[in-house]
Amino acid sequence: MKLGAFSISLNVKDIKISKAFYEDLGFQVFAGDIEKNYLIMKNESSIVGLFQGMFENNILTFNPGWDANAKKLENFDDVREIQKHLKNKGIQLEQETDEHSSGPGSVVLTDPDGNTILLDQHV
Repeated sequence: MKLGAFSISLNVKDIKISKAFYEDLGFQVFAGDIEKNYLIMKNESSIVGLFQGMFENNILTFNPGWDANAKKLENFDDVREIQKHLKNKGIQLEQETDEHSSGPGSVVLTDPDGNTILLDQHV
C-alpha cells in the first residue's frame, strides 16, 4: 500500500513561537498562512505541520498521491483503495470517504495507542 507523503500535524499553543523553534531546527516554511494559524514546515524530506486551535491532538498525516514536495505522483494508491483495504483488515474507521467518488478524499482512523491517523488525498 502506498500512503504518499508523511508529515506530523502538531497542535501548537502559539504558532509564532513554534515557527521560530522549528526554524532553529533547520525547518523552513513550505506552505500555509500564519495569519490563518497554520504553517507547513520542511527540512529536507521531513515535514511538520503547525496548527494553532484547529484540532485537539497531534495527527500522523499521509497524503496519497503526493510526494514530499506536494507534487502529484504518477502512480499511487487512491484513498478509496486504501480505505477498502483497511476495512477488509477489520480496521475501524472514524471517518470514511465516499467510495463511489473520485479525486480528493480523506479517511481518519486511530491506532491502538490512541494516535489519530489522517489519510488526506488532495488529488
